[in-house]
Amino acid sequence: METYLRVTFSSDGARPSEVATRLEQFGFVPTQGNYDFVYDWNGGATRTQLIDLYDQVGHLLQGYGVLVELETV
Repeated sequence: METYLRVTFSSDGARPSEVATRLEQFGFVPTQGNYDFVYDWNGGATRTQLIDLYDQVGHLLQGYGVLVELETV
């Protein structure tokens, strides 16, 4: 299972390099294509784990002035 993350930046928000560093420290890996980052679950994840990850990402990027889109497949 993998969770893909797309980031939309604002000119009034944090620098993209700051956001990228923060996400990488959390465990996301930069990727190319339709998404900017991917989080590999190394197997499956429960619904509760997914919601926890989404909450953590929201908290992690709070105040950074970015919008995120998450998709888990």
